[in-house]
Amino acid sequence: MNTIRLTMAQAVVRYMMAQKVEVNGDIKPLFPGVWAIFGHGNVAGLGEALYQARETLPTYRAHNEQGMAHAAIAYAKTLNRRQVMACTASAGPGATNMVTAAAVAHVNRLPVLFLPGDTFATRMPDPVLQQVENFHDHTLTSNDCFKPVSRFFDRITRPEQLLTSLPQAVRVLTDPVECGPVTLALPQDIQTFAFDYPEHFFDEKVHRMRRQSADRRELDDALQLIRQAKKPLVIAGGGAHYSGALPELDTLVSRYQLPVGETQAGKGALPWDHAQNVGSIGVTGGAAANALAAEADLIIAVGTRLGDFASGSRAMINPHAKLLSINVASFDAVKHKGQSLVGDAKLTLSALVDGLDGWKPADSWVEQAAELRADWNDTVDRVTADRGTKLPCDAEVVGAVNRAAGEQDIVVCAAGGLPGELQKLWRTRFDRGYHMEYGYSCMGYELAGGLGVKMAKPDSDVFVMVGDGSYLMLNSEIATSVMLGHKIIAVVLDNRGYGCIHRLQQFCGGPGFNNMLEDCLTVEAGAPKTDFAAHAAALGARSEQVENIQALEAALERAKASDTSYVIAIDTDALADTQDGGSWWDVAVPEVSDRAEVRTARERYETYKARQFQNL
Repeated sequence: MNTIRLTMAQAVVRYMMAQKVEVNGDIKPLFPGVWAIFGHGNVAGLGEALYQARETLPTYRAHNEQGMAHAAIAYAKTLNRRQVMACTASAGPGATNMVTAAAVAHVNRLPVLFLPGDTFATRMPDPVLQQVENFHDHTLTSNDCFKPVSRFFDRITRPEQLLTSLPQAVRVLTDPVECGPVTLALPQDIQTFAFDYPEHFFDEKVHRMRRQSADRRELDDALQLIRQAKKPLVIAGGGAHYSGALPELDTLVSRYQLPVGETQAGKGALPWDHAQNVGSIGVTGGAAANALAAEADLIIAVGTRLGDFASGSRAMINPHAKLLSINVASFDAVKHKGQSLVGDAKLTLSALVDGLDGWKPADSWVEQAAELRADWNDTVDRVTADRGTKLPCDAEVVGAVNRAAGEQDIVVCAAGGLPGELQKLWRTRFDRGYHMEYGYSCMGYELAGGLGVKMAKPDSDVFVMVGDGSYLMLNSEIATSVMLGHKIIAVVLDNRGYGCIHRLQQFCGGPGFNNMLEDCLTVEAGAPKTDFAAHAAALGARSEQVENIQALEAALERAKASDTSYVIAIDTDALADTQDGGSWWDVAVPEVSDRAEVRTARERYETYKARQFQNL
């Protein structure tokens, strides 16, 4: 057997470079790049290995470890999980800064390879700088924080352990069911240890998407269930995108005239003006899809885990409706007492098309769906128009940005009130034109995520919509986007606080407290007014502050013409949101309170809890 002597870090890098993936008939690198912020835990080992490979495996330097990991997540999501970025940081705070991003990837089932440096496996110099000493278990390090937010975790304490660990890591990253973040903790001394690796370990391997056909009996049961339905509603989730099942979804719903509601992750599964697209569904959904969900006798869920926002906390869907859950993961398919149809969405939807010949839903249901869809589209036109108000609402800003976006352009968002407005109101014909991180709803994802989206789709304009709160949490990757030449267009909506949670607080009977800046503890002069345009300019972007929607539309044209990242700030109304559409969300209200408003909110809460109980 021929061998090659490499350090553990060099072997990791060489193995990564040997992994390829087939995408639409083309062979591409599975790992097109690595994000890195070096410190003493990874600079001499992994850093040296990445330097040697820099012409083949690019290394990107970021400004924040969480931010670079968000960019990696967004990259993978935009490419439907076909390619994977790796992220490395030093032992200590550099590594733990990535834990939040690992949770984002885990919740959203997105692949990222985390390679955090770790403390010395030999323990000879312990305690080293940034080491977290555990008094009762010396095998624990701060990297153990990754365990609950990783689909696969290993700590490489001997260089030869890579022979079994790396294949498992890549298996998880490329598996449709288990896909998610992988963490390999790399002690800084072991990164530099050498081993005689078999040369065949580094042979090129091409990964192809595994497609699992549905079980014949489950498929027959599903066909029987659908044939009994008169008022079916399809819910399209992110799995429809990841499977590449959009043509099959279109064929199924068009042939049988099935109305389709889209989740946050599923949005874009059908063009917004498709005859069967009745808009988004759930807590932040539109009136058409939610009205149909309340009457449907069958829900056909495609590639969605039906989280609380999609299901209206289980209180929105007709409690007498049957649920057919099509999902590649049985873990998700059994939720909500659904009838499971486990299998790849592309293959499964195609089988349903063939098996339903001669069946159709009730004519009255088809007509009702069309009428509700038309009414909802009229509502979207109305609420996104420029109303000429002194302080525009989020919906008006969404409308302006949507009108500026081209057919192949992409909007990016993650947290606050904007996800609700965007899910309801954003219109896209491009299947990847809507990029929302709403599984973990991580504030700070937006700008870094926009960078990752732009890297994945360089020919698209990427519009990042971000509130002032999220901008202040994590904005440093604006500088990275300028440095790397990956232009993003960011629109900062400044409502002077956490407007979304302020509205939720009031809905639950609470007073304004600690959310809007005016309701926080401050010096006598109050909280400062942040000049977001000046701040973005200091990071290297072009920027401007605008006063109204008309000025915003003009600024968006300048942003599109710019050759570098462009940030537009606009003040918005913190209290206004789109009341049309949407459904109840289970946010617990205190049983006991001195405030009459809280007691009233509790009564309302118990009414909805009773509806929720019917769906358990």
